[in-house]
Amino acid sequence: MSRVYNFSAGPSMLPENVLKQAQEEMLECRGSGMSVTEMSHRSKVFDDIIVEAESLLRELMNIPANYKVLFLQGGASTQFAMVPMNLFRKSKVADFINTGAWSKKAISESKKFGKVNVVASSEGDKFTKIPDFDSGSFTKDADFFHITTNNTIEGTVYKKIPDTGNVPLVADMSSSILSEFCDVTKYGIIYAGAQKNIAPAGLTIVIIREDLIGHAPETVPTMLNYKTHADSGSLYNTPPCYTIYIAGLVFKHIKDSGGIPAIEKINREKAALLYDYLDDSDFFKGTVDPAHRSLMNVPFILPTDELSKKFISEAAARGLVTLAGHRSVGGMRASIYNAMPIEGVKKLVEFMKDFEVKNK
Repeated sequence: MSRVYNFSAGPSMLPENVLKQAQEEMLECRGSGMSVTEMSHRSKVFDDIIVEAESLLRELMNIPANYKVLFLQGGASTQFAMVPMNLFRKSKVADFINTGAWSKKAISESKKFGKVNVVASSEGDKFTKIPDFDSGSFTKDADFFHITTNNTIEGTVYKKIPDTGNVPLVADMSSSILSEFCDVTKYGIIYAGAQKNIAPAGLTIVIIREDLIGHAPETVPTMLNYKTHADSGSLYNTPPCYTIYIAGLVFKHIKDSGGIPAIEKINREKAALLYDYLDDSDFFKGTVDPAHRSLMNVPFILPTDELSKKFISEAAARGLVTLAGHRSVGGMRASIYNAMPIEGVKKLVEFMKDFEVKNK
């Protein structure tokens, strides 16, 4: 069977050349006589791998020297707790903007450690938009301000980042990191699970400003203290070595492809193909306010659940897979992350047009 176009929200597609290089190096990597899956994380070969991966990420995102790059485990879900455990130190108050399922989970975790103010929410609009927010409602002495920049389930994205002044802005970028330009200096912490635009599941990347490290209470467990990992170069314990290796290959692929500007250009072209069709169709319908549409996750619906099931089944038969929408939204969702080639989006739109003609 040939490879399919995988529209999964995560784990997602990886660049084919990355997979081929990983295949070539599976048994023996860089003259070591062994696979990365077998080698010590203290070895010279792996040290080169993790150092190169960090260097490439810093170059791609233009990460300033006063930020640490940490390669951690536990997914974004662990960061929901790790952020307040490390940053609640003065007022023990945090501001949140609630834009969907993952924001709600982050809010729930922070409430276990301090006070949470939800300064804006789009729940009343069924999370189909990013809510308006007024800086006058922000807590001036909050320990941090949290947003989810791209909402994987709901398909919304921030076009304007809140100006939080001296309050550190913390962002979950799991489904948008490396997809478009990001000014790292606007954030105190950026975190992202790798399984969408970077690498297989198992790795979490944290980009953290140095002044936010080293203030966790002594009661915070060692493995949940950012200082532990910053001081050890992400090698306090055995990290997800193979996932870090794949991440490095992906970073190299992005650099060789022209960097984030080139990737963003292609992503905008892909998204435009799909959104333009949805806007022209009176059969398929996008679910997101056009002003807040994600480049990465495109939810859409059909008139009935029966048609949706038929569409998903027939699409899979054509090699267009994992198009079912999240259970909380229903319908369909096409996740078109960096590794999804434009040909995949074109084939999806062609199939949608054919399906409309036959089923309208």
